[in-house]
Amino acid sequence: MKAIAYSAYGTPAPLELVDAPEPKVGPGEVLIRVKAAGVNPVDWKLAAGYLDPVLEVRHPVIPGWDVAGVVEALGPDTHDHSVGDEVYGYVRKEWVQLGTYAELVAAPVRTIARKPRELSFEQAAGIPLAGLTAYQAITRAGVTAGQTVVIHSAAGGTGSLGVQIAVSLGARVIGTAGTHNHDYLRELGAEPVLYGEGAAERIRALAPEGVDAGLDFHGEGGVELLRSVVRDGAPVISIADNDADAKGARHIWVRPDTTDLTALAELADAGRLVVNVAHSLPLAEAAKAWELSAAGRTRGKIVLTV
Repeated sequence: MKAIAYSAYGTPAPLELVDAPEPKVGPGEVLIRVKAAGVNPVDWKLAAGYLDPVLEVRHPVIPGWDVAGVVEALGPDTHDHSVGDEVYGYVRKEWVQLGTYAELVAAPVRTIARKPRELSFEQAAGIPLAGLTAYQAITRAGVTAGQTVVIHSAAGGTGSLGVQIAVSLGARVIGTAGTHNHDYLRELGAEPVLYGEGAAERIRALAPEGVDAGLDFHGEGGVELLRSVVRDGAPVISIADNDADAKGARHIWVRPDTTDLTALAELADAGRLVVNVAHSLPLAEAAKAWELSAAGRTRGKIVLTV
């Protein structure tokens, strides 16, 4: 099969289009014919070696965790899906090696769910990691209808999905972003505020009675900002600040979860979760996709089509 791979850490990583062996399909796994693979900043950060202290990495690596495709074969004692099923998922395994930037990927059933029917494969591939991150941050914060939530970096891939998820729960959402993204946030249902100096005062002006939860999807002062505007004892969750726990907040790491993926698919099928695919590139152009991701100026998701 064709796949993108790199054999050593690097900045930029030395990505190559290679011929790789088809993956073995173990018990409790399915073989997926990949239609699209989502690109996330963690993909190129991992390839640069930034996560080596945390994750077991075995070179050569086929990168990628997000996938949307069709079940091609079942492993032994696997009854959760059938051949021909359209699925999507966050295929994170015990170690990093055989990812989704390939024609085929073997996925544990705990990492996948039915693909949203109303979305294309490209749109569906943009949900898993970012969508699960946002969904799990919101649910761990205990967000409920009628609450006021601040999402720091609300226009990014994770933030834009988080806005929609929180709005679907009936929460009022205040989102930080640059002025060029304020109309976009309004379309998603959030009240935008400019990030940077004075952001806390601008948030307090919108919510003088206080904020019920803060979600940091950016880092770099996000926890401190949110801690300054939430009510006493209200939760602050960060996906980007490794020191959040020491600052009175909570740092979380996204987990594969079929139930959560199913909930996201249901929101998408109900028209309450929209995925903006900013760039759709062929598999062979993975390096260009990483350049676009690293530039940090993309609104929406970047996906590779296979």
